[in-house]
Amino acid sequence: MGLFDKLKNRTQRGKGRAKEAAGRESRDPYLEAEGRKDRVAGGAKQVGEKAKDAVREARRTGER
Repeated sequence: MGLFDKLKNRTQRGKGRAKEAAGRESRDPYLEAEGRKDRVAGGAKQVGEKAKDAVREARRTGER
């Protein structure tokens, strides 16, 4: 977990943005929707990673 997962999530969000833009340009609603789905999924995973980091930090500072 950690840095690799965060990088993977950012990549998924970037791919989603690219697909969404390509769908808009080509007027393909299915490609646009797929891109939106990828972008949102990557963002949700990123939020999960930030929550895990916050819990780890709270545990670390609580042990002192």
